[in-house]
Amino acid sequence: MKALAEQIAELDAAEVYGRVMGVRGLMVEAAGPVHAMSVGARVTIETGGRPIPCEVVGFDGDHALLMPFAALEGVRRGCRAVVSSVAGQVRPSEGWLGRVVNAMGQPVDGKGDLPPGLSPYPFRNAPPSAHARKRVGAPLDLGVRALNTFTTCCRGQRMGIFAGSGVGKSVLLSMLARNVQADVIVIGLVGERGREVQEFLQDDLGEAGLARSVVVVATSDEPALMRRQAAYLTLAIAEYFRDEGRDVLALMDSVTRFAMAQREIGLSAGEPPTAKGYTPTVFTELPRLLERAGPGTEGQGSITGLFTVLVDGDDHNEPVADAVRGILDGHIVMERAIAERGRYPAINILKSVSRTMPRAADPAYLPVIMRARQVMATYADMEELIRLGAYRPGSSPEVDEAIRLHGPLEAFLAQAKEDATGLAEGYQRLEKILPPPATEN
Repeated sequence: MKALAEQIAELDAAEVYGRVMGVRGLMVEAAGPVHAMSVGARVTIETGGRPIPCEVVGFDGDHALLMPFAALEGVRRGCRAVVSSVAGQVRPSEGWLGRVVNAMGQPVDGKGDLPPGLSPYPFRNAPPSAHARKRVGAPLDLGVRALNTFTTCCRGQRMGIFAGSGVGKSVLLSMLARNVQADVIVIGLVGERGREVQEFLQDDLGEAGLARSVVVVATSDEPALMRRQAAYLTLAIAEYFRDEGRDVLALMDSVTRFAMAQREIGLSAGEPPTAKGYTPTVFTELPRLLERAGPGTEGQGSITGLFTVLVDGDDHNEPVADAVRGILDGHIVMERAIAERGRYPAINILKSVSRTMPRAADPAYLPVIMRARQVMATYADMEELIRLGAYRPGSSPEVDEAIRLHGPLEAFLAQAKEDATGLAEGYQRLEKILPPPATEN
């Protein structure tokens, strides 16, 4: 009854509408009661056929600028633009588990309607207050031994997966979705290829993985506002389960496509382009989105966020990657050169950092982890000379050890898609490769 009363209260007492005055590319200009159209307000354009939902993104003189959530076919000058007083929100519930929804929270899996929850969650919610938040929790078992061992992630931490196209970040994401030790998984596929959605659901996630997951899909052919909305909805659903006391894993592929969608919206609204054409609001919206993940307040669960970043031209210092790296609590770097030599996941351990290390690692195995990093760094420094045959064995004991251990360490870092390795098992396997140095008598 409470939910019903809230929904009745959300109904508009009077219908307020304007008229479409023009269309410029992706932007619709509407005249009328501009005082009733605030930025972010929902407006529905009536075309005589299907209604087109829009959002107010700005103003130009006495006209409101609207961005559509759907294609603009059928819009003509003079169409009614009906203003809604209710902000964009969604009502998740326990019945959403195992379901696939679009960016508006509507089911797209053919399994019927979604049961609404009691409380509404805004699409664009504010993160918890910094002083009220708990600290990150215990280490989280991701099931991928390279990450568990060298970049240990804690519950409530936010990590970025940085990679160029075709390097294997989507496969790594599927490994995490299948193997992670979390109560609920919320997966946001932002700007994803439509062909790959069913492959991800059936082959990568599987029935068992989907049963504890909610998947939000906005494919690359959908309007920019839908792609941006999918990212907001992913965090809104994760916040619902966090408030229920669950430990949630939020996976988003990818933040870069969210930034591209925001760039399209900003350019259409008349914002000036800055670095690589990205508008200022891109770098305002990124922290507002990513800060929503993290530990909750007392009595709440946590949202562990893993966000993929598609680096443009394998440039890990391009504007979006650089901004995201400064916001998150760590970064996992995947390199094309590693993938080309057939080692998957193609994670560069030396360039990957978890900001909870070394505190998050098992203290008993910390010396082994540090020694393994030193050995890999020594090999990386001398790799060119070794491959060219310019290094003479016996010249340096450290380099000789690095050459001897390179093969076993590469085998340790490689992992099949179906394989899963726990935290403790990963430490033990690494210790067998690098036994502690013998003590002198």
